[in-house]
Amino acid sequence: MGVKDLRFKPAYNPYTEPSMEIFAWHKGLAKWVEIGNSGMFRPEMLESMGLPKDLRCLGWGLSLERPTMIKYGVSNIRELLGHKVSLDFVETNPAARLDEEIFV
Repeated sequence: MGVKDLRFKPAYNPYTEPSMEIFAWHKGLAKWVEIGNSGMFRPEMLESMGLPKDLRCLGWGLSLERPTMIKYGVSNIRELLGHKVSLDFVETNPAARLDEEIFV
């Protein structure tokens, strides 16, 4: 991905413990931007899914919201997520294009 400057910060997530947020330095914005989250799944979460009590499972994911905000100049994450999202914004700025030319 070409990300060189990273920082890791302890975080709270209801399903994992310990948990950690991952930040990368964005040169254009001259600030740290959250790019991911991770943690060890809590035993009671795994047990409720019928998995062995002694199983250890790492969960992690890359953030799509922050890079999308940067790309489209969105300053408030609530413009992308939640009940106040503008459908016009979503329709006029598709995150993925499925043009016929792609499949030719």
